[in-house]
Amino acid sequence: MPLPKNASPSGRDADGAMFDFNGKRVLVTGGTRGIGRAAAESFIAAGARVAINGRSDDATAKIAAGIGALAAPGDVASAAGCKRFVSAAADALGGLDVLVTSAGIGPHGPMEEVDEMLWDATLDVNLKGTFFCTQAALPHLRESKGNAVFVASDAGLIGESGLAVYCASKGGVVNLTRALALELAPAVRVNCVCPGYVDTDMVRRDVIEASDDPASKQRDLEAQAPLKRIAEPAEIAAAILYLASPQAKFITGSALQIDGGTTAGHPRAE
Repeated sequence: MPLPKNASPSGRDADGAMFDFNGKRVLVTGGTRGIGRAAAESFIAAGARVAINGRSDDATAKIAAGIGALAAPGDVASAAGCKRFVSAAADALGGLDVLVTSAGIGPHGPMEEVDEMLWDATLDVNLKGTFFCTQAALPHLRESKGNAVFVASDAGLIGESGLAVYCASKGGVVNLTRALALELAPAVRVNCVCPGYVDTDMVRRDVIEASDDPASKQRDLEAQAPLKRIAEPAEIAAAILYLASPQAKFITGSALQIDGGTTAGHPRAE
């Protein structure tokens, strides 16, 4: 396959950026921290105009100003909230070429401790928010022949003890990706990334620091992957940019695993 114009053999263009999003308009939900923020910063570095969504008006505005993005605060857990902030972002940007749905929560705990409030909150943010943000963005994406990239999880491909609700929500995101890829083709591509554990503030706070022995817990997480570490947010962001880029224009309905090998199969017994 020929290299893109001005690209080097490494796949980088003349200014060193991996991808060129000059003139593209991008909305990232959950863009104030973690994977979402890394994706927003990477799109901006690649020339895109970016709006980020977060729950807090003040915090979203502050972070957006700090990274050179537009602020689009709002509630991803309701259809009305999604419609409001997606419309505001599209109006501010003059349309949308890419939607990235990165907002998510990941409660841990045994099934017996899950109540209806926790179930609803998790599904509302992780799955309902993904669906209704895409629905709100669809007219803009159809007009631009754009695409959506959802942030799912390896927990949407395999089960994990103590993560039943999260697994259910992210499994829904993976299959929603496939269904919408079929429904919206050929005008709009839809893909998702499925990270394993990533070194984000949510994983630090809710998984590592919440354990009785944080150092041991981190070693346990690192040991789960054949590559023996957890990912950096920028590594997930790079995959998101790839799926959103013209280099992936024949990819839709894909669930890209970025998990250090955790979903590849069972390791050889020692």
